[in-house]
Amino acid sequence: MSISAHYDEIAHCNHCGFCQTACPIFRSTGYEGGVARGRLALLRAVIEGRLQWSPEIEEPLYSCLLCGACTSNCFPAIPTADLVTTARSEYLEKVGRKSIHRLLFDKLLPYPRRLHLAARAIAMGKNSGMSELARALGLLRIFGRDLSRAEAIVERLPAQAFRERFKPGVFEGQGRSQHVAYFVGCGVDVVSQAAGEATLALLRRFSRSVHVLNNNCCGLPAWSYGDLPAARKLAGKNLAVLEVQSVDAIVTDCSSCTGFIKKYPRLFSEDDPQRKVALSIAAKARDVSEWLAAEVIPISKSLEGKRVTFHDPCHAVRGQGLVKQPRELLHRMPGAEFVELPEADWCCGGAGSYALSHYDLAMQVLDRKMANLKKTGADVLVTTCPACIIQLSYGVRRHGLKVDVRHLTEVI
Repeated sequence: MSISAHYDEIAHCNHCGFCQTACPIFRSTGYEGGVARGRLALLRAVIEGRLQWSPEIEEPLYSCLLCGACTSNCFPAIPTADLVTTARSEYLEKVGRKSIHRLLFDKLLPYPRRLHLAARAIAMGKNSGMSELARALGLLRIFGRDLSRAEAIVERLPAQAFRERFKPGVFEGQGRSQHVAYFVGCGVDVVSQAAGEATLALLRRFSRSVHVLNNNCCGLPAWSYGDLPAARKLAGKNLAVLEVQSVDAIVTDCSSCTGFIKKYPRLFSEDDPQRKVALSIAAKARDVSEWLAAEVIPISKSLEGKRVTFHDPCHAVRGQGLVKQPRELLHRMPGAEFVELPEADWCCGGAGSYALSHYDLAMQVLDRKMANLKKTGADVLVTTCPACIIQLSYGVRRHGLKVDVRHLTEVI
């Protein structure tokens, strides 16, 4: 759909400026074009013909984190992140897609085995130091203008993907009730595997069976970039995998994946047969925090004597309204002291691959998060998104903090 179809929504912006107080980018830069009302003014100018689709408007379109904080602080609740995504889609139609994104969204993310092979090659380069040479030679710029610096965000990569170690299929559980499917996100599959192991162990302990799915990427990266056809293709392949599952719940330990799966129906028109399937799948999708909170489970003593705090992933707190569930679980940890993180629901600056093209902005947002973390005096920082784990872990190293960053399932 053209951004012009959303003119009335955009025109609801009354330029009050309340979005300024909630926008991590504006608070970091003070740049009016980097806040919701500035972006909406840009889109209105494009619709009214005062601006043309051109590479000059790429930066204000793509510097948005899509965190949704502006909408939460907006009286007419203008869905700026969705509008920016729609505008990005039209921008790609008018200006064209980059070759690296065609490679990623069309040739790599729809095929888990290809992703695993690529991840293995990257891990070899990263862990052997070859990536340092590639950085020195300037070879990394083809993957993003800031990759030469952003590459350091990930300290080390596993030699094997999670689903190369835990093959897709049915794992017997010890529980008495639910049969669940485990949707393995890309971040867990190739980076945050400790979270995946913990999640699988918990699912097996408290359900009758766990089907580790052979799913591909959920489609959120393509959607965020504005490549809506690629997002539909990725979602459609997942629907074919999920439709045949006779399970009570589809659980993920990536809040970004869960949030997007719950929005799958939006990808398909009313007369598309896939929409009915998407509605059924979305109804079964569960973030691991809400699934665990609904279960009567014994909690481990892994945080005994520790001070613990929690960071809300954007796709959990605003995307799904999940605030109480993870905190309730952490409050039940024996011997742990829970302390609230100031601005816990502020984006950490991870936003998927944001740092690949906006490293300096990502670091400014991250530094604010680390300043708040220091105020808590926490020993452990918990969250439920692999992208956040990667970003926050880098922030801890960058600031020299002695804080463990863990997924919720790891500490439970």
